[in-house]
Amino acid sequence: MAHGIVDEAQRKAARVVGVCYLLTNAFGIFAVSYVRGRLVVPNDAAQTAANIISHETLFRLGIAGYLGAMLTDAALLTALYVVLKRVDQNLALFAAVLRLVETVIGVVATLESFDALQLMSGAENLQVFRPDQLQVLARTPIAAFGAGVNVSFVFLGLGSAVFGYLWVKSGYVPQWLAVLGVFGSLLLAAGSLAIIIFPRIADWAEPAYMAPMGIFELTMGFWLVIRGLRSPATAEPV
Repeated sequence: MAHGIVDEAQRKAARVVGVCYLLTNAFGIFAVSYVRGRLVVPNDAAQTAANIISHETLFRLGIAGYLGAMLTDAALLTALYVVLKRVDQNLALFAAVLRLVETVIGVVATLESFDALQLMSGAENLQVFRPDQLQVLARTPIAAFGAGVNVSFVFLGLGSAVFGYLWVKSGYVPQWLAVLGVFGSLLLAAGSLAIIIFPRIADWAEPAYMAPMGIFELTMGFWLVIRGLRSPATAEPV
């Protein structure tokens, strides 16, 4: 269980992990829950297009917000690796790669939002299409963003579960918090994969399967910012 004395690099990285957990969730909630939740109307292409055209700046802020989430996610996975590589370097690297895949997919999915804006821009090369046709076409990149995020959540959940296992082994944080991380991460990965296969379950499964992961990340964020890492010597046995 013991992994030596926690060094200063790990302590600093742990603070970064805590801040990034809080920032990533703040950016994600703003971009997805607030902006897209307010502008994107399910099964109503016309109203969605009208909302985005009327609130283009807000839509663009949502794009910037999600890119901010991906940027802090890159910093997060780097800091997690620094903290946990002493527990098991190979597993920490594997988890970091999974989280990197999640980040890359998230950035690519965000690019779809620019396609939606282009289709609703009224550009001359699009005049051959009727407005209602453009509205329907714009739904494709909007839906593609949601699908991309869902795929990225599979890698997010798997990578976070591996990191969670390393938290359990490390003794750096309370065992109940580390176990919550493993459970919430696996539930997120399983729920996201299930929705990819059976998309209709999203109507009743969201956001329940995401909640434990969100609770873990926010709790871990505040814990690491306020309390920091514990010495493995003081950790309770698994």
